[in-house]
Amino acid sequence: MKKKKSKKFFIVLISVLVFFVIAYFGLYLYAKVTPKLPINGANGYYLYNLDNELYTGGASENWVNLDNISSDLVNATISVEDKNFYKHQGFDFLRIIKALMINISSGRTLQGASTITQQYSKNLFLDFDKTWERKVKEAWLTIRLESHYSKDELLEGYLNTINYGGIFGIENAAKYYFDKDAKSLNLAEASILAGIPKNPSVYSPLVNEKKAKKRQKIILDSMVKNKYITQSQADAAYESKLVYKKGTNNDNLKMVMYYQDAVMDELKTIDSIPSSFLETGGIKIYTNLDTKAQNILEKSATKDITNENIQLAGMVMDPSNGKILALTGGRDYNKSQYNRATKANRQVGSTLKPFLYYSALENGFTPSTTFTSEKTTFSFSGNKTYTPKNYNDEYAGGPISLAAAIAYSDNIYAVKTDLFLGENSLPDILKRVGISKKFEPLPSLALGADEINMMQMMGAYASLANEGYKIKPYFISKVTDMSGNVLYEYNPRPENVLNKNTVYILNELLTTTYAKEFIDYNTPTCFSISSKMTRKYAVKSGTTNTDNLIFGYNKDLLVGIWTGYDDNKPVNNKDSSNIKNMWIDIMEEYLADKKAEDTWYKTPNNVVGVAIDSISGKVANDSKKAKVLYYMKGTEPTLNKSSLDESIPTVKLEE
Repeated sequence: MKKKKSKKFFIVLISVLVFFVIAYFGLYLYAKVTPKLPINGANGYYLYNLDNELYTGGASENWVNLDNISSDLVNATISVEDKNFYKHQGFDFLRIIKALMINISSGRTLQGASTITQQYSKNLFLDFDKTWERKVKEAWLTIRLESHYSKDELLEGYLNTINYGGIFGIENAAKYYFDKDAKSLNLAEASILAGIPKNPSVYSPLVNEKKAKKRQKIILDSMVKNKYITQSQADAAYESKLVYKKGTNNDNLKMVMYYQDAVMDELKTIDSIPSSFLETGGIKIYTNLDTKAQNILEKSATKDITNENIQLAGMVMDPSNGKILALTGGRDYNKSQYNRATKANRQVGSTLKPFLYYSALENGFTPSTTFTSEKTTFSFSGNKTYTPKNYNDEYAGGPISLAAAIAYSDNIYAVKTDLFLGENSLPDILKRVGISKKFEPLPSLALGADEINMMQMMGAYASLANEGYKIKPYFISKVTDMSGNVLYEYNPRPENVLNKNTVYILNELLTTTYAKEFIDYNTPTCFSISSKMTRKYAVKSGTTNTDNLIFGYNKDLLVGIWTGYDDNKPVNNKDSSNIKNMWIDIMEEYLADKKAEDTWYKTPNNVVGVAIDSISGKVANDSKKAKVLYYMKGTEPTLNKSSLDESIPTVKLEE
């Protein structure tokens, strides 16, 4: 009975496939009369930097004819990807039947049956979503391509567009991995490269050479089986020692691909750009990439982040308009394509405190407002308690000013401030500056226990750096077709969400994090890099058990950096020190040609500066401890006026 059912099933299966074969040839004849698709320009995207200089392209950049590609590479690709490429008409029906039978009998998807033409049709699309609509389009494209182009033309297009581990096209890949052109690749080099496209993040030899060699062995064996080479040639190629150049012709390629990926992700969100480039024959994308900033970012990362195992995300931005000038989403794009700058959500720690303190200033606090810094257990309704700790368990054991709390990143002061203001105050400010996440009203929020994406944090910090305007961080300024017709142009729409005077006071407070006047029972959190500073910055670092962050700026530049581990392993003190050095090195080198006085903010007319004592917040009588901080006129301390009395109302959080 079971045999009969199985036989009936395969008869139905064969009948369905015969129907599709007949339907295919009908569609093939129809496709013959449709317009010819421009495959050399299709999916051709050209990325320009801030100076309108082409810095990378898509399918059409460094396009090489099939005659100028190593025959070993061509044979290796055909052998492992589609051995019947020159015999079928776009779909290998026998291979499809075999794959279906294996997958059905095993109950799992063990084999695929995509041909080179099918894979090439995928490369012509920007959108790689696994939807039925896209699969139907892909099948129709396959038929159209087969009806209009020779096999050699299709193979040439495929090899010029596939992904070799973040490097697109065989000519670019040959230059990147071996510093030679595609025609000069030998069998050993060709067979290692031919293995990458199956899974670039796994089979790139720069990611995992052991797995790449296993894949190379499969390819060489298939070439022997398909009579392209002899067994002795395969053995010699496998044993051949390969020397990888790792992109010696492009110093930026290690990290700049993260920027390119972010550009392409943003492109997908623009409704006015077609999801397929086939109708346009290519587009030009004008990005905000500042080559100088990207070079500095990468150089500083390589020099300062000495822990080779830790991961990294960094972003350089013009805070006046939201242009992202440089970016890295990891240490090395060849080893991991995951963009931690745009996709990861991490605990932000004390880098959230400036927004808490903006709210405090807006609600009557001044730089002199004091709370007691001591070990404290906070009690709430339902017998709940919360006992935050300061870094290294350092406490003043008495009242400290808001200025000192910022300098030392005092957690007790932060929680007291949060409770004083009320549970909605900080979430309201975060929403105002563009952080859209819904936050739970917990006291740990004041210490940055929530996870937030770096892009949103950069947008929020920009509102401090540009004196109160909410802006959207962005990568693409304009998109045109190949004739220069504008398809899209971004017009920043800054929205005034913060008070300029209050922002100025806060920005001045954020200079205490490296001020020598605050060396007392504790040391300012960023004092270690103060000797490198030639100008004024507002800066705040943050450390959790698993994350190191720093955000800092003046009116010309905003830089944010994160380091940590993808698996949330603990970070250490040295990692925190390294990230600060990377930040200051970027700021100083990028701004070296600007006068220091031109990069800071003008004091508003109704704001006044007063020299205060760093700890007490009272008017200073010791010049060594005196630091000029700023107040709204009428709120500044005088010799006869004390700071705000400490008074924390009983605050109960809802369960």
